[in-house]
Amino acid sequence: MQSKENGEYATKDLGEAGALVCSSLKLLRLQKEKSFFWFVFANKSLCEQFAGEYWSGALRIPARQYSEALRSLKDRLFAQK
Repeated sequence: MQSKENGEYATKDLGEAGALVCSSLKLLRLQKEKSFFWFVFANKSLCEQFAGEYWSGALRIPARQYSEALRSLKDRLFAQK
């Protein structure tokens, strides 16, 4: 996880990014760095809140929605390569 100074939040963890998408947070872009990509989201403070809930196991999101978010993020990753 990486917090950006301009109010953006970035993570390279696919599972965390999927949880943030399911939490209705806006994915701004994929940002390439060497051999991997960062998922960059708007609203750093909300992202930090939901990411904390995700990592602690407290975030509740529908399983099907989460699966679809992961599939969509993977599609975007493979389209970048």
